[in-house]
Amino acid sequence: MLRRKKREAEEGDVNVTPLLDIVFIMLIFFIVTATFIKEPGVTVQRPPANTAEQQRLVSILVAIDSSNRIWINRQETPLEGVRLAVERLRRENPRGSAVIQADGAAESEYLVEVLQQIRDAGVQDTVAVSTRRS
Repeated sequence: MLRRKKREAEEGDVNVTPLLDIVFIMLIFFIVTATFIKEPGVTVQRPPANTAEQQRLVSILVAIDSSNRIWINRQETPLEGVRLAVERLRRENPRGSAVIQADGAAESEYLVEVLQQIRDAGVQDTVAVSTRRS
């Protein structure tokens, strides 16, 4: 009788170890394949546009505020340092594109210079200027 109860108890156990292994493997997969967006560190008033399109796979975000200061990854960056910062971010995610968030009050000269620095850093695929829908 004692053997019978012991055998029934062993047959009723559910082994969840393989399930946990699969869950951890999936978690690692999603963490490794996730794309993280670097925030510029400043809020800008983007100009309105009627033809705004949403960009996918944005990995480089550069902001130009109203006083023409350039922000990348929550740090103010001089114009000469934009290329190096973008190259560093490009190594982290070579498939991503770049977006420039220029304030409506910023001078267009800085927008063109930042765009040229980004292209010099090797981002030839997609460089967009962020706008808001009007």
